[in-house]
Amino acid sequence: MIIRDARPDEHAAVGELRVTAYRALGLLPAGSGYAEPLRALGFGGGDEVLVAADEAGNGILGTVTLEAFVPANELAKDDTEADIRAFAVIPSAQGHGVGRKLLAAVIERAEQRGVRRLRLCTRPEMEAAQHLYTTIGFSRTPELDFSPMPGVTLQAYELALPHTEQIGLP
Repeated sequence: MIIRDARPDEHAAVGELRVTAYRALGLLPAGSGYAEPLRALGFGGGDEVLVAADEAGNGILGTVTLEAFVPANELAKDDTEADIRAFAVIPSAQGHGVGRKLLAAVIERAEQRGVRRLRLCTRPEMEAAQHLYTTIGFSRTPELDFSPMPGVTLQAYELALPHTEQIGLP
């Protein structure tokens, strides 16, 4: 598996991977208005969309987006912070280290950009993701939790940078 930037010809496939992964977790019901924004997230502006690609040529296994600070960010408060968004791994690749490698790569990218704090949000029922975040070093920041719509609560996490050497990846 290699981690690299998403190519322009992969944007549609990356968008579909996100929707498929979120639906498999029960996070994106059919007819949800979030499917289209989720497909398009990060493809424009100063964001970086990374993918985990199967070296055997079997396609994209996962994706994550580093969202540069803009005033409309969900969590980042200034240009020393950035948000991690649209983190998704196809169901068949979950539990095989794809997510950990994607997070390590996005943390490294953020460090290269001079970001001092990474933030992300997750749903309470995403326990496997929360376990991954905390084992990497993210900590809960409940004061930043929010509800983007009725019935949906997002829990906030943050990671102070630099941090790459503490993740435990070669």
